Amino acid sequence: MFLGNESMSEGAMLMPMARTAGEMPKLLGWNLPPEEQYLVHDHWKGFPSPPYYMHLMLAMIYFVLMNTSLIGNGIVLWIFGTSKSLRNGSNMFIINLAIFDLLMMCEMPMFLVNSFSERLVGYGVGCSVYAALGSMSGIGGAISNAVIAFDRYRTISNPLDGRLSRVQAGLLICLTWLWTMPFTLLPLFEIWGRYIPEGYLTTCSFDYLTDDQDTRVFVGCIFTWAYVIPMIFICYFYARLFGHVRQHEMMLKNQARKMNVESLTANRSEKAQAVEMRIAKAAFTIFFLFVCAWTPYAIVTMIGAFGDRTMLTPFVTMVPAVCCKIVSCLDPWVYAISHPKYRQELERRLPWMGIKEADDSVSTTESKATVVVDQAAGNGGDNAAN
Repeated sequence: MFLGNESMSEGAMLMPMARTAGEMPKLLGWNLPPEEQYLVHDHWKGFPSPPYYMHLMLAMIYFVLMNTSLIGNGIVLWIFGTSKSLRNGSNMFIINLAIFDLLMMCEMPMFLVNSFSERLVGYGVGCSVYAALGSMSGIGGAISNAVIAFDRYRTISNPLDGRLSRVQAGLLICLTWLWTMPFTLLPLFEIWGRYIPEGYLTTCSFDYLTDDQDTRVFVGCIFTWAYVIPMIFICYFYARLFGHVRQHEMMLKNQARKMNVESLTANRSEKAQAVEMRIAKAAFTIFFLFVCAWTPYAIVTMIGAFGDRTMLTPFVTMVPAVCCKIVSCLDPWVYAISHPKYRQELERRLPWMGIKEADDSVSTTESKATVVVDQAAGNGGDNAAN
């Protein structure tokens, strides 16, 4: 009898799933079969399994985000892909970003099934597919933001011939997809790094918890590749954009002083000024969303690789994942709903949405300097508000 009890106790220690709620709390991985226990990283062993209502709450949040992303990004692809007036190189970047966001949306049905099951459905294969989709959409979205920043700066700083052609835009789009490949495929095939479950064991990401030099170097490289470099590009091009706008305004003021007039831009319509404000608001919103989406995740991964891992509880690691999903749902509204011609198409095709967009044409019956500014605001506004 004593030996039987001892054997049962050892079995319960080795297999958390053998524990029942009446004896002691279930641990993470309690419902994984013995051959799949390797999926539970040593860091998570010992943490109690989250209550079922937490899985259901996250599932409801993801369900709302999934439908919001599907509708928003679906409309973007429909409008930009079928409207002749919107078929230009700059808007190709918006379509590309919407595709990356939809890739992230493809994770959400998998997460819903995982949440209801309280485990990874598909085990190792399901984990790899989930993480690869997240890696590709996340890295692709980050570098797409940088490309859009470059396109806006180029168009506004050189409105007459700065707009990218469809061929040039296509080459840059190919670059964004190539940019996602290294740190998506390397951990997928476990050449360098690997994908493991995180948090509640219903989502997966690259391994940032293993305590060895190889993992730390991998985390440092992907942090630089997917976060630091896009952030530098975004900051640089938007700083140049606003610097150019300020310099151009100062030039017009100096020219007006030499001509003994109050302002060369005094006769510009209020619509042109509104477009300029739209450029500034869109630029700051883009930067803010990028920071909100990926900074929490960057912090968590850096803590896991180089900091105090005891700070990383299952709940803490789930927060950055939700932030990334939220931003992928907001992208179509920030990048497209502020586009005047896009709003006009929505008003024409979907009148029930109640969108009202006035004609965005700007008078060009002013001085040559004013025409140049209006073209910068009009062309750049259409592009920068994408």
